[in-house]
Amino acid sequence: MGRTVAVIGGGYGGAAVAKALDADTDVVLIEPKDAFVHAAGSLRALVQPDWAGNIFFRYDNLLARGRVVRERAVALDDGGVTLASGARVDADYVVLATGSDYPFPAKTETDVAAEALERLRVAHKELASAPRVLITGAGPVGLELSGEIKAVWPDKTVTVVDPANELLPGFAPEVRADLHRQLDAIGVDLRLGAAPAELPPTAPGRAGTFTVPLSTGGDLTADIWFRCHGVRVNTGYLGSLHEQARSPQGRIRVTEALQVRGYERMYAIGDVTDVAEAKMAGYAMRHAAVVAENIIAQVRGGQPTAVYRPSPVPSMLLPLGPSGGVGQVPGEDGAASVLPAAAVAEYKGVDLFVGRFVELFGTGEG
Repeated sequence: MGRTVAVIGGGYGGAAVAKALDADTDVVLIEPKDAFVHAAGSLRALVQPDWAGNIFFRYDNLLARGRVVRERAVALDDGGVTLASGARVDADYVVLATGSDYPFPAKTETDVAAEALERLRVAHKELASAPRVLITGAGPVGLELSGEIKAVWPDKTVTVVDPANELLPGFAPEVRADLHRQLDAIGVDLRLGAAPAELPPTAPGRAGTFTVPLSTGGDLTADIWFRCHGVRVNTGYLGSLHEQARSPQGRIRVTEALQVRGYERMYAIGDVTDVAEAKMAGYAMRHAAVVAENIIAQVRGGQPTAVYRPSPVPSMLLPLGPSGGVGQVPGEDGAASVLPAAAVAEYKGVDLFVGRFVELFGTGEG
């Protein structure tokens, strides 16, 4: 058995597993982007364009031994990966880490970092000129965006609408109550159980005054809007991957060892998996550690014994600007531990974990 590992996707999980495997295997990281994008910082990048360069990290120093192939995977089989150019990467092991797409500004819409940065700067100018902001979607992304906008422009009118009737279902009542309190304190107009009856006529992120009817009756007028819902899993390259390995939602079924069901040397991590947990960067990086341990064991002639079990307590750090936010993590007793705003700011809100990725990618330059 050889030791070549093809990792498809250089996002949070893919970059972490490639780095962890680099010393013990021959890693080929397949990624079309010219730089890793720290998506958790993209909302801050929108409102603070001078800071935006901090969310981009080139892959040059990620691997000491392995190589990065800047291409898109289009097909997959037991023996490797076919690329858009027609070239092929033969591999003994494959890790599927292609993640998901999400509307701008939470994720970029281009593979070129310079273009993504310019798009953020253009959208910043549009947002700066708009006194009234509509955000559709009151999940963590929409709420975090509302907090970032209010932190920079406290006088803007920010309205968040969502057809759901409650925030963050499944989290502790104290977390949800504190979130409502903080949103009220910064002046976010939260409208649950409501949605625009039709899409605004302007493109998201582009200034232009509009009025849309709401499903609950009445109209809402704003000068710019952002869509903060609609995840699309990136699995178009899977092709004939056995049907037993696909969930009805299109995600990849995995074992506790994070092996793709039906395949001994194929693994999946992060957003593409059917693991029953929220799709978050931190979880993808924990998946990466389990997969790296298992592949190294197999390369050395052993069995993949490391397992991943999602926490029964959902975790989240949701900043509302640099100094606010709510959080929940598993406590030592197994119950939910609620974090105050100061702790959320200390752990995440101040720098949005940028320092971690400076270390991972071996560079101090964004």
